[in-house]
Amino acid sequence: MDELEDWGGGSMESCLFIHGFTGGEYEISPLAQFLERSGYVSRMFTLHGHGGSRRELLHSSRGDWQLSAEEELNQLFSSSEKVHLIGFSTGALIASRLSVQNSSRIQSLTLLSTPVYPLNPPEILRTLVRPEMLRNYLSKWGSTPMRATREFQRLVRESFEVYPQLEVPTLIVQGRRDHLVRFKSADYLRQTIPSERTQVLIMEQSGHMVCHSGESPAMMDEVLRFIRRSGESG
Repeated sequence: MDELEDWGGGSMESCLFIHGFTGGEYEISPLAQFLERSGYVSRMFTLHGHGGSRRELLHSSRGDWQLSAEEELNQLFSSSEKVHLIGFSTGALIASRLSVQNSSRIQSLTLLSTPVYPLNPPEILRTLVRPEMLRNYLSKWGSTPMRATREFQRLVRESFEVYPQLEVPTLIVQGRRDHLVRFKSADYLRQTIPSERTQVLIMEQSGHMVCHSGESPAMMDEVLRFIRRSGESG
């Protein structure tokens, strides 16, 4: 795992966590709890249409997902001067857009497993070497409405217009063994995001769920150091 310099410091600030497509708070809860213990207010929520029935997801659009995240962010703005955004997978796409829309009020942006270039279903099946991984994926894929999948794909495409506008300090975290996102996604973000305060953290032994891998403790330490420095310079 690449290392960031130790930046120290820290203060009472807020972090908004945004989970991924068809996922939930469990995807990012280890990092949220870690930052909470480190003195930050951690706010998690469930994106519109998620966490319920297939029908609820079917009738939820990418605009609804983004609006639910925006509402949570506005609530944090009312109580916190400094807010850090942390998005996982599709949540990273939403967090990126919110960072552009609120660049003067966002202290930092952490992008976890960002699907700049997501794998398509046949490619994913080839990467799922363990039977339990294959079963979980097929179950999830089979229960996801095609309309929702198309909304995700549109969000991926629209995000290409967002990345060149990112001006806040940004940390890009990518697992080398991610079976849902092409590894070149991290390189694209590194080259495209114009912020001079951009860091890349590669988790060599990790897959998509970077908050639930053996390297997660070290990754969380690096995220904490990044957020601390961003808060001090903001």
